[in-house]
Amino acid sequence: MLSQKIYSQFPNTVHDALSKLTHDLYVNQQQQWPLLADGVSALENVQTRVVDCGTFSVRLQYNPKRIVSTGAKVDTASIKERKCFLCVGNLPDEQQGVLFKEKFLVLCNPMPIFKEHFTISHVDHIPQSIEEQILTFLALAKELSPMYSVFYNGPKCGASAPDHMHFQASPTGLIPVEHEIVERMEMKKQIGGVSVSTVKDYGRSVIVLEGDTEQDVELTFLRLTRAMRLVMNTNEEPKMNVIGSFAQGLWRLIVFIRSKHRPAVFFKEGNDKILISPASVDIGGLVVTPLEKDFHIVDAEMIRNIYEEVSLTRELLNTIIEKI
Repeated sequence: MLSQKIYSQFPNTVHDALSKLTHDLYVNQQQQWPLLADGVSALENVQTRVVDCGTFSVRLQYNPKRIVSTGAKVDTASIKERKCFLCVGNLPDEQQGVLFKEKFLVLCNPMPIFKEHFTISHVDHIPQSIEEQILTFLALAKELSPMYSVFYNGPKCGASAPDHMHFQASPTGLIPVEHEIVERMEMKKQIGGVSVSTVKDYGRSVIVLEGDTEQDVELTFLRLTRAMRLVMNTNEEPKMNVIGSFAQGLWRLIVFIRSKHRPAVFFKEGNDKILISPASVDIGGLVVTPLEKDFHIVDAEMIRNIYEEVSLTRELLNTIIEKI
């Protein structure tokens, strides 16, 4: 079944870059898969607007195609009742992907936020967990550079398939946080060859790791998640979203530390309900609203409140950094 879904492989005998194979896949799949072509075409009609939140701003995107993902039921009962849409045997007939190191399949997302939006799913049905796959995440960030960045939504932080291990990828720089934090970073400590920084006046709890050695970045990230477990008093994977990139020999992991998945307004009734379910892209400054009324209603105060509600306090963030 897997062999039928392979468009190309990385690595291969002609030494093509993963970024090239991924882009070629995107071009080919638009020609072969009408659902993807429709999804990409629909991006031409999305509306956007900027909301000034004082010390930061966000970009709203009205994207009705994203309603399935934003409103996904991710409770245990709902997941058990549906087929896993990332399992190889359940993929649409036309869908193919790039097989990455025999473990992950790079697939085009048919309901995209960006013109090139990929889901990178494990070939086996295993639970979402970045800690067990952090080396793959770092490898993807490097091999997809400079064209794409990689991101991860925790099983309780925006992953619409928390039962199936997957990452996503988007064109580098299109998630606002990727370029906004450059002038806002405040280094808090150095661990080996990795710097640990926070982001000033950003309205969210963010820790940024930067290093030039894969093993050092891996170990520091795992030290971070251990510290998060201690401070957040949990045995589960701590709630987080992670955006990873590689440039000029340096890995950068932007880690959003979360207190909860969805804000209170998501669960209200009628017109009071706002269908915003923050995942990496949204918490990174590109807030997707699949309902038109939300696109027009959402204002700076609401954005600030949503970010504050789903993030840790500054005090807890500082405690985590102390314990890394």
